[in-house]
Amino acid sequence: MKMVLVTHGVRENDGQSGVNYEVVRAALRRGWHITLLATFVTPQLLEMPEITWVKISLGKLPTKLLAYQVFAIKSAVWLRRHRKEFDIVQVNGFITWSRSDVNAVHFVHNGWLNSGYYPFSFFKGLYSAYQTCFTRLNAILEKRAFANSRVIVAVSDRVSTELRDAGVKTDIEVIYNGSDIAGFANALPNRIAFNLPKKKFLCLFVGDLRITRKNLETVLQALVQVNDRVELVVGGTTKGSPYPAMVESLGLGKRVHFLGHVNDMRTLMASVDCLVFPSRYDPFALVVLEAMAAGLPVVTSSKVGAAALVRKCGVVLENPDDVTGLAQAITDIEGDPKKRNWMHHAAKAEALNYTWELMGEQYVDLYDRLMRGDAALGRHSPGSVSEKAAKT
Repeated sequence: MKMVLVTHGVRENDGQSGVNYEVVRAALRRGWHITLLATFVTPQLLEMPEITWVKISLGKLPTKLLAYQVFAIKSAVWLRRHRKEFDIVQVNGFITWSRSDVNAVHFVHNGWLNSGYYPFSFFKGLYSAYQTCFTRLNAILEKRAFANSRVIVAVSDRVSTELRDAGVKTDIEVIYNGSDIAGFANALPNRIAFNLPKKKFLCLFVGDLRITRKNLETVLQALVQVNDRVELVVGGTTKGSPYPAMVESLGLGKRVHFLGHVNDMRTLMASVDCLVFPSRYDPFALVVLEAMAAGLPVVTSSKVGAAALVRKCGVVLENPDDVTGLAQAITDIEGDPKKRNWMHHAAKAEALNYTWELMGEQYVDLYDRLMRGDAALGRHSPGSVSEKAAKT
């Protein structure tokens, strides 16, 4: 059995690329031969004889908008020549002008555009105009790509709902993302390694600090309302970020610890007490599942796809900009050791249902059903990762 995966990159522990990496590993375990149509592939995969890499070179194109179009054209040309050699073609969103069997959707540009929190327009400067063009064009092209797929994999119930709201008629299966549950669960704390205070209650925020979508500003405003036993650890590159200046303007300089890019997220999560992630829009957010695996109480927003997992073991804010609600949630968790302990065990138990292995098996099961022409495509209930875990 042969599959071609069309994606910009495949590498371990790197968001969508990391999901692709684990799907490839699952397919290899089932004896599939895989061709990767990609710009980058992690070297350890290339050592395997069942893997073929067809590199799509992009050079130094000036914008992602242009680079993605070049990738889409080059990949389509290659697939037109070789499509009959494969049993399954899998893509991610709009990435190629060719048809696909499986389209795994990690982000819905139409959903972001209509979320109520989209900050850009054509009339707020050149950067804002570019972002608006990028989002609107991708929303149009994604809809075309979805219509040209046999089945869509949504990475959360939220994504499935957004696709239906956008008018997508293609069959949709929900396969929640997984994570290295054991790696996060078994990591040991080491605050010294990150130069963090030993006796403070540490909240963690991780995300792209150059954009407002992840919503660090609400976390900082909430920190002002919380007692000074609580401090904030921030993971993410600060270059081009407005938040260091905001920290100073709020008088939080001694209570916020910017770590920059963090390579060892497992140890960091083992070293803090709580994750705060009130994102304004996130189709899934792997960081939430990772925090659950580490046993952290999680405070997130209803705009995050992984919030469906948190409702049993954390706090979900209906409004991501609810500063007072976020401050109260942090205060309650910090001040109640029994609640923290309950959340710790509940989060770890729930996370066990979302391993990389279970996720990968679901993808390969889907390929098998597609090859059989299974009439049940698109009828599998959301959250079936949990269902499968309960049977094993």
